Amino acid sequence: MIKPIEACVHCGFCLPTCPTYATMGDEMNSPRGRIFLIKETLEGRMDPSDIEPFIDNCLGCLACVSSCPSGVEYGELITPYRAWSEEHRERPLIESLQRKAILHTIPHPKRFRVASKLAKIFKPIARHLPSGFGAMMELAPSNLPTPSTLEEIYPAEGEQKGRVALLVGCAQQVLAPRINAAAIRVLNRHGIEVLVPQSQGCCGSLAMHIGEAEAARAAALENFEAFPDDVDAIITTAAGCGSGMKEYPHLFAGQSSDEIDAAQRFTDKVKDICEYLDEIGFAPPETANGSETKVAYHDACHLAHAQKIRSAPRRLLSTVPGLELREPAEWELCCGSAGSYNIEKPDTAKELGKRKTANLQATGADVIATGNIGCLAQIEFHLQRAEKPLPILHTIELLDERYWSQS
Repeated sequence: MIKPIEACVHCGFCLPTCPTYATMGDEMNSPRGRIFLIKETLEGRMDPSDIEPFIDNCLGCLACVSSCPSGVEYGELITPYRAWSEEHRERPLIESLQRKAILHTIPHPKRFRVASKLAKIFKPIARHLPSGFGAMMELAPSNLPTPSTLEEIYPAEGEQKGRVALLVGCAQQVLAPRINAAAIRVLNRHGIEVLVPQSQGCCGSLAMHIGEAEAARAAALENFEAFPDDVDAIITTAAGCGSGMKEYPHLFAGQSSDEIDAAQRFTDKVKDICEYLDEIGFAPPETANGSETKVAYHDACHLAHAQKIRSAPRRLLSTVPGLELREPAEWELCCGSAGSYNIEKPDTAKELGKRKTANLQATGADVIATGNIGCLAQIEFHLQRAEKPLPILHTIELLDERYWSQS
């Protein structure tokens, strides 16, 4: 944790890109403010309980990392500090129950499906419940798609050029199984065989980012066993999952040498779907589908800031005939989803969600594309409450649709 603290020169370039500073205007709710607070706490000049509210307010979006001229890796500070803090603090009963509910439902698709159906029933009384539980009810989808089971192997079309393993994800496979289906079709079309390990589970990102390091490591270890070594890449269609899996070397720092090696080997193969297609040589659809479609691209924080992937999805979309890219204002600001943040801090999340939705609508686009299920669900929630709602799709869905339209 020391390196990011020493690297920060408190210049303030992070302030306008930080969603909590942008909405609260409070120095202690900014990256440099939190760095100062953590430093004071680690050096014994402040009690950890004094800074807990400011640490909890952080979305972990890492927009500050993108804007920092000194190269401060804020994620290498906030994630381990949260893990340390959770071991030394006692949360109020309601908060504790809420976090347990999150950790024991969202990472487990069958439980999450049941919980979503129950939440729908309790939606009418959401405003009468404690804020976190009320947010769970309010954000629950009105309808869930039919459960979808994926086969273990999807052969490449034509000459096989590669072989990858697909991380299915937890909430995404319940809320939008169409995303993984689209990814498999596009990969197969490019001559890539897709393996779907049947014993895979949650990647652990949700637990990692709220300070539950042991739960995150346990989830990661299961996937080290489930995913084979003889694939070219481990593909994810969710930015949050990809970001978390690329953090495994930090998560396993200080663990056994075998676990550290396994974490590094796994991480070295993790690729976002757009990142991978861009690297292997994307073959776009050959013809346009009717009139030109204006697409507003939303940068998921854990794709743009954490994984440094902004150009790849834009390159893919810009090569498709009939698609015109539109860029929203304040692209760097988080939409307010941030894993479980829109449940734990619903008021701030709503403010950010409305702001993001307004910026996307202002582009005059016909459709929105993004690379993360959390962003998609958050923005869709606020779009449904807007005067002129827009459709929102995962980037790979939009690409897949264009292939089908030319067939």
